[in-house]
Amino acid sequence: MFIAREKELNVLEDLYEDNKFEIVILTGRKRIGKSTLLSKFMKDKPGIFFNAVEGNETLNLELLSGAIAEFEGFENSLSFSSYLETLENLFKFSLNEHFVFVIDEYPYLATAYKPISSLLQMLIDKYKDRSKMMLILSGSSISFMEKEVVAYKAPLFGRKTAQLKLEPLSFKESLAYFNNTNNRDKVTFYAIYGGTPYYLSQIDPEASVKENVKRTFLNGSSFLSEEPRNLLKQEVSELSSYYSVLAAIAGGATKLSEIASKVKLNSSSCAKITKNLIGLGLVFKEHPYGEKTNKRTLYKLNDNIFKFWFRFIPSNLPLITRELPEKAFDRIEPFLNEYVGPIFEDIAKEYLWKLLARDKAPISFYSLGRWWGTDPKTKSQVEIDIVGEADKENALFAEVKWTGEKVGVKVLKDLIEKSRLFPHLIKHYYVFSKSGFTPEAIDLASEVPNVHLVTLEEMINVFEDSDFKNGSDDKID
Repeated sequence: MFIAREKELNVLEDLYEDNKFEIVILTGRKRIGKSTLLSKFMKDKPGIFFNAVEGNETLNLELLSGAIAEFEGFENSLSFSSYLETLENLFKFSLNEHFVFVIDEYPYLATAYKPISSLLQMLIDKYKDRSKMMLILSGSSISFMEKEVVAYKAPLFGRKTAQLKLEPLSFKESLAYFNNTNNRDKVTFYAIYGGTPYYLSQIDPEASVKENVKRTFLNGSSFLSEEPRNLLKQEVSELSSYYSVLAAIAGGATKLSEIASKVKLNSSSCAKITKNLIGLGLVFKEHPYGEKTNKRTLYKLNDNIFKFWFRFIPSNLPLITRELPEKAFDRIEPFLNEYVGPIFEDIAKEYLWKLLARDKAPISFYSLGRWWGTDPKTKSQVEIDIVGEADKENALFAEVKWTGEKVGVKVLKDLIEKSRLFPHLIKHYYVFSKSGFTPEAIDLASEVPNVHLVTLEEMINVFEDSDFKNGSDDKID
């Protein structure tokens, strides 16, 4: 299934239409949809799709020769004796022919044959002004592609004409995988599987959340039971330290000092690891909305499947290895709503951004974020789930509740009270609820200006009522 990559596809199409030499760097974790995007792009174009493997240089040269041999119109399609001969023949061919040349999983080739980047640099510099080749280097190892391909000291630095990074799908985009699923399960599935297309494709929408989790995460023979650990192994050498830091954050240690203490690392080592995890897109820093200093920095996991896996799988491994998925899920289930809650907040932010994009938001906010701090009057700690400002006079404030009970008047009153810590003259209030609102809350909302009560059903309707279209069926990498 080809879903929601129209922007990236259009970038590739525009570059191809230029009919001149291009080198595009495409990155994104495994199973994010890179090969699907490239296959879709190349469907009606002359080109070579070479998928490098974790073999030696000889094997990859044979596979490259084979991929070239299948390229119609290229006469020199016999096996080549060297990478130089292979690639130079392609560059010479591109002086008169416009075609696409994809090297998928480029890190495998560059590891097997280390001079490949320098060789490409030499050939690019030699032929780029006359070549009509569109060269695409794709890789799943984010750290390798950043350090060895696009970094300042890398041989290919300065040669790229475009760079694309595939991110996980948003909640709205992921809805295509949840046909015939009730709205609560749509949110829960997204909170567990995230926005990676291949993970989403493992969901059986006809089965319950429990049965899906048991089959995919709590089944030792399922690849998802080890997936985050294997992805991490691909990116870092000190697996145990990185694993421990991610587990600590997933377990609730969000300050650097807390993380370092929990994993028994000194602060400098822990800071280095968190910095690298941020670079890999697995961790992000959170500050109170509007605060620009690092004094109150929190560290959070940045991908739902990593959040879920590190929160629940390591502690249940003894049950998983003993093939007791029912027992393992019984240990997870009491904490599932608590786990989904913060991700429901992210979905609420996505909803607000969607309103803004459609010119239906009450103010033109320029950012959204969580705020926490101390009430100077009561000296108590205060938190607001979402704050957004348009200017010094206009702001919105939101509370997000993922509970089994209807939201009552207290939540709305508390939100209005907390908003008084902000100086804005015009304030809009949003309350998002999984289970709806009490009649008293609805009555109060009708009496107070600028109050918006949003049910889960209303949120889903906004996401599904769009001009987003699915593409044709295709494979998912």
